[in-house]
Amino acid sequence: MAKSSGASRSSARKTPLDPHTDGAAVAANRETRQLDRLIHDRIRLGIMSALAGSETLSFGELKELLQTTDGNLSVHARKLEEAQYIACAKSFEGRVPRTRYRLTPPGRRAFESYLNHMEALIRVMRRKPV
Repeated sequence: MAKSSGASRSSARKTPLDPHTDGAAVAANRETRQLDRLIHDRIRLGIMSALAGSETLSFGELKELLQTTDGNLSVHARKLEEAQYIACAKSFEGRVPRTRYRLTPPGRRAFESYLNHMEALIRVMRRKPV
């Protein structure tokens, strides 16, 4: 009896892989590894997306768009600045400090690459049968 159950397992192992499911999973995994983790965070993705659609945005505008706190926005914006994905210009209007952000050319390229990876991942997963 042990021999027949071993034969079943053996034949199950020899079953060809379904290229639509297994290949899709491998491709999706590969695409996920290529995602820019710096951009992938919700707040940082929001900052990059908002700046991709505008020449510049103020700190207040970003804060309102993303519905986040001053501290949270500051931390995430600083990480993007350190990566040189965004640039920050600080000025004063009277005695009121003003901070404006813009997407840099390397930031725009990184964002485009991120979007391309996400689109490829979506295409692969949509081909995967449910």
